[in-house]
Amino acid sequence: MRNKTIVEEKAIFEYGVGRGAVQHTTVGDIDDTYLRHDIEGMTDPGEPEVVRHFTRLSTMNHSLDVGMYPLGSCTMKYNPKVMESAAGEKSFSSVHPAAPQSMTQGVLELMYGVEQYLKTMTGMHSFSLQPAAGAHGELAGMLIAAKYHRANKTGRHTILVPDTAHGTNPASAAMAGFRVVNIPSGRHGMIEADTLKKIIDGETAGIMLTVPNTLGIFEEQIVAIAGLVHDAGGVVYVDGANFNALLGKARYGDMGVDIVHLNLHKTFATPHGTGGPGAGAIGVSSALREFLPVPVVEKRGHKIVMNYGLKNTIGRMTGFYGNIGILIRAYTYMRMLGVRGAGQVAAIATLNANYLRSLLKDRYNLPYATPTLHEVVFDDTLQNAFGVKTIDIAKRLIDYGFHPPTIYFPLIVHGAIMIEPTETESKDEIDRFVAAMRAIADEAQSMPQTVIGAPQSAPVARVNEVKAAREPVLVYRPQEGPRR
Repeated sequence: MRNKTIVEEKAIFEYGVGRGAVQHTTVGDIDDTYLRHDIEGMTDPGEPEVVRHFTRLSTMNHSLDVGMYPLGSCTMKYNPKVMESAAGEKSFSSVHPAAPQSMTQGVLELMYGVEQYLKTMTGMHSFSLQPAAGAHGELAGMLIAAKYHRANKTGRHTILVPDTAHGTNPASAAMAGFRVVNIPSGRHGMIEADTLKKIIDGETAGIMLTVPNTLGIFEEQIVAIAGLVHDAGGVVYVDGANFNALLGKARYGDMGVDIVHLNLHKTFATPHGTGGPGAGAIGVSSALREFLPVPVVEKRGHKIVMNYGLKNTIGRMTGFYGNIGILIRAYTYMRMLGVRGAGQVAAIATLNANYLRSLLKDRYNLPYATPTLHEVVFDDTLQNAFGVKTIDIAKRLIDYGFHPPTIYFPLIVHGAIMIEPTETESKDEIDRFVAAMRAIADEAQSMPQTVIGAPQSAPVARVNEVKAAREPVLVYRPQEGPRR
């Protein structure tokens, strides 16, 4: 546990004038007319203060290079540095996006390789690499479903979304023009075919499933569910953000899925977070290929081309190649794994999650006894008896040097604590995390105020998170002083 700083260090905004290292430094060849010399409240620190300020800020950030990032449903796995080297390779980074296809065959071959690997892993017929993130992939899938029904004049406008789906699923369906109908999960935390039979009607355009779902539970009745939806004239979409649990073990195409998006920035170990970057590749069955966003990568003879001419395409989702830097990283990871290595990813991710689950289930309530795969969801029922809530447990973890897991999601679990260790964490690191969680459970019982008042050692303690989100202060105002 880190010791709390007794004497607060000054922020860069709090230094007085007089050292002159910053304001009076020559700024290259920039014309003086473009420089501001008088900035209200601007201090005048020396070089040591400036360097220390930004170095100190960097140490406040938690990242996968610092420690475990157990965000459930986010699959925050460690990103091998070799992928950064590949993405920074000059032969890739110097390619102009508007260069003719005859000069970019290497990039196109890489994209073609990504698609072929994804087809092998998922059993889907075709892919587009256009979507730039997970929710972007969801939207693409729903736009495909909408255009499919328009092209076939079915007049269907309802999408069924389980209560265990990812939170963006209903929004993506609504943005595509669908009416969203919620499906309650059964007592085992999965959708039951008998429930679905009572909801499907002549308006049903399709279903959005998250497989495995946000409880970490595999939808065991997915084949029967797909059959019901198909018989009713609908399409089956799967949110594949949790594909890390199935990689190399099971294929969506074999389950009767028509549309799936994959988060390459989750399953295929590329950096993500803070709004990007990302890649939400979208895969479809043969019947829906012509509806994919363009361009799609195709092999014609000895050349690889970008095809913009799909008959019923939903159009473009991003510019040029999409997030090519992410695709390069994902391709590198795919080549490192191969097909057989992919199965080890899913096996170890599931093993790690279940190992963690077995060591914590006596200290934290497990709302569903159903076996889980890559992640596990606890709640704060046992700690509530002592006045401690999920948010307190999350804040206390910061004192132990861990980033908190996902909390209060999925919504069907009150006080949810959603943990996903991924396959990249060692047994030693998971043991350290488990020890911290068990210690917090003990503290909640013996000295709850320590947990409720956490974090004790972080630079920033409890903040009004609602106010911070709704009224962010983005500009430093000298009269108010720094916000901490």
